[in-house]
Amino acid sequence: MTGLVLKDIRKSYGHVKVLHGIDLEIKEGEFIVFVGPSGCGKSTLLRMIAGLEDITSGEMYIDGQLVNDVPPSKRGIAMVFQSYALYPHMTVYDNMAFGMRIAGESKDEIDRRVRSAANILQLGPYLDRLPKALSGGQRQRVAIGRAICRDPKVFLFDEPLSNLDAALRVATRIEIAKLNEQMADTTMIYVTHDQVEAMTLADRIVVLSAGKIEQVGPPLELYERPANLFVAGFIGSPAMNIMPSTIIETGAVTRIKLKDGSEVAVDIETAATEKGKTASFGVRPEDLSVATGDQFLFEGTVSIVEALGEVTLLYVMGPVEEEPIVVKLPGIVDVKKGQTVRFSADKTKLHLFDAAGQTYRH
Repeated sequence: MTGLVLKDIRKSYGHVKVLHGIDLEIKEGEFIVFVGPSGCGKSTLLRMIAGLEDITSGEMYIDGQLVNDVPPSKRGIAMVFQSYALYPHMTVYDNMAFGMRIAGESKDEIDRRVRSAANILQLGPYLDRLPKALSGGQRQRVAIGRAICRDPKVFLFDEPLSNLDAALRVATRIEIAKLNEQMADTTMIYVTHDQVEAMTLADRIVVLSAGKIEQVGPPLELYERPANLFVAGFIGSPAMNIMPSTIIETGAVTRIKLKDGSEVAVDIETAATEKGKTASFGVRPEDLSVATGDQFLFEGTVSIVEALGEVTLLYVMGPVEEEPIVVKLPGIVDVKKGQTVRFSADKTKLHLFDAAGQTYRH
């Protein structure tokens, strides 16, 4: 069983604290994705797992073994970097074989592993080429192949697709998803700032902010039931619309009043003691629709229309005067700039957060 356990992991550079007590258990074969804004500590945490950064305090276990002082080469980990890190003077074959040669593997075993990895990643025709003769996507696959050849307990990916253009990102993401299926018993930890990568690849997502874990869970759980305002605003694109409100009625269904005086019924139960308290009301752009009857959530004036073909984004000046509410509608919509439109939403898809930013659960 190859799993990872992180217990109160902390990292400081002098007086600057980067990670503030990370507790996380990763099971064998899981695909875990670390996401968060720049500077939140996700790459630092990955490098600590690899052994490339020292642990200031806390304990890290891999396969049940305490590895705080175990060197990177002895941890059974292979890392795929953002920059590929290929040797330019070596062929694809030699790049993939290099680590095994250093480790003293036999020639036959090296050849078997290289060709097996090349077959998985469709690199067979390129084994005799130098990296300069490959595309960016092919180079990244060589870097992944080199990691596969080491037969690691754990794969670490540090934003491996960030240097690729949009089309290559999609193609290589699919290759990584296939790799995960073919190596179902291998644990993989992936750092990215790209939400599509996180939502499509992860078994569980770890959302980090300012060196702390905000929420851990399957992608759709984080999307549908964010634990707090930070996760609600970070997961989803465009971000969830957040509006200040006041709780005016509690019970099985909560009623709130928005800043413009309009009232909204939210299918969330809140305690009676919360009546009269401030809260933050949230609704995702894709959960809004144009109201067809007298029942509507809010009314606003369309300030910008972005027709993207598959979807249309409307920026609507409504209950929050300072910033527009974003509405994401499927297909092409006959709505013009300057038009006043009413919008509705399923009340079970609405979100409410208390004054501390924590969610009221449905």
